[in-house]
Amino acid sequence: MQIGLVAIAAALAVFTGVGAGIGMGMATSKAVESVARQPEASGKINTMLLLGLALTESTAIYGFVTALLIIFVMGA
Repeated sequence: MQIGLVAIAAALAVFTGVGAGIGMGMATSKAVESVARQPEASGKINTMLLLGLALTESTAIYGFVTALLIIFVMGA
């Protein structure tokens, strides 16, 4: 396979990190808004926020691992 196509495929796989970053920013902003409206529910909001952020971050990690596999397996 041509090295240029491998580079493009790896770049697209790593691009999932952009979506994950946007999603994490939106989730954090909504959590801060929720705590500002209902401070007594901050414990539950923090728990749900951390769970959501962990799942969102896993998407970026999957993209990174996919990019590494594309580079080292298909690029060789």
